[in-house]
Amino acid sequence: MRVAIDARELGGHPTGVGRYLTGLLDAWSSSDAARRHQWTLISSSPLEQASRWTAPVEVAPGSGGTLWEQTTLARAIRKAEADVVFAPGYTAPLTVAAPLVLTIHDVSYFAHPEWFSFREGARRRLLSAWSARRARTVITISEFSKQEIRRFIGIDAGRIRVIAPGLAPGSRLPAPGSRDSLVLYVGSIFQRRRVDRLIAAFDLVAGKVPNARLEIVGENRTTPYIDLEALRRQCRHGDRIVIRSYVDDATLASLYERASVFAFFSEYEGFGLTPLEALSAGVPPVVLDTAVAHESCGTGARYVAPSASNEEIAATITDLLTSDEARQGVLRHRGDVLNRYDWDVAAAATLSVLEEAAGAR
Repeated sequence: MRVAIDARELGGHPTGVGRYLTGLLDAWSSSDAARRHQWTLISSSPLEQASRWTAPVEVAPGSGGTLWEQTTLARAIRKAEADVVFAPGYTAPLTVAAPLVLTIHDVSYFAHPEWFSFREGARRRLLSAWSARRARTVITISEFSKQEIRRFIGIDAGRIRVIAPGLAPGSRLPAPGSRDSLVLYVGSIFQRRRVDRLIAAFDLVAGKVPNARLEIVGENRTTPYIDLEALRRQCRHGDRIVIRSYVDDATLASLYERASVFAFFSEYEGFGLTPLEALSAGVPPVVLDTAVAHESCGTGARYVAPSASNEEIAATITDLLTSDEARQGVLRHRGDVLNRYDWDVAAAATLSVLEEAAGAR
């Protein structure tokens, strides 16, 4: 079986889709079942980490945007004579004859069009719906997203497979009292993740916890744009808030090792991976009380109501910062939650879907 993969999201500093594909490729590279097949990664730019995988990389230069996807990527897939195409990031070329397996992580652009510019929202809705209807199988990462895809795109349940992502191996649990009074947020910054509320709530925390600090790591993609730096400067304790669009892996690992609380107040996700990565690193997450958060985190998180005030959010963060008992109350569920997420399992299930689509099994 010849598999062509849209690998454009592996370029630069990979975020959500790029990290998802990285987890699958790492597992496939050590899988005897996957090595029976021929894999081609098609990217719009050279991939620095390509040497870690057994699949060759075909660089089809371009912007990596929609025009590249529908023209340059389509030509590269036809050149590869693929038996199946794997598109891990919502959309795919519409003119390629080979069977398509498409991953849709969430449909926020349908559920909340107000979070997107008119042009961007329309583009996402149109292309993802067309791609999903053309796909042999749609993969998604939670039961919540499966129901949302059925609701907004109208795909039959039998054509949707739920395959939960995996997690990188976590750190050992910290000894009591060994962490800093550090609150951490990691992830691209969208309107729905309410990082502005986190900043406001942390300012209240900082007034009660003298050594508390907040680290925010993620590219600001808010629409309409929220000036987080301006919000930081307006805070009484803004000097204890650091906002960075990107840090390298070593710095990120250090932040996870030192943090005592992970804050993620997203109103809408397809899954929500970073709270689980925090839990894996021994950092108790505090998240918004939503259906998908309960599905993914279960008992391995503290929850705050969507209607909670900044004072209530601050009280929950303060409790986790100052009470080892509160932190351990979350962390004792760590194993039960994290055992559900394994990249080898996710990769094997995804490979099975690709083989079925190609008629190879």
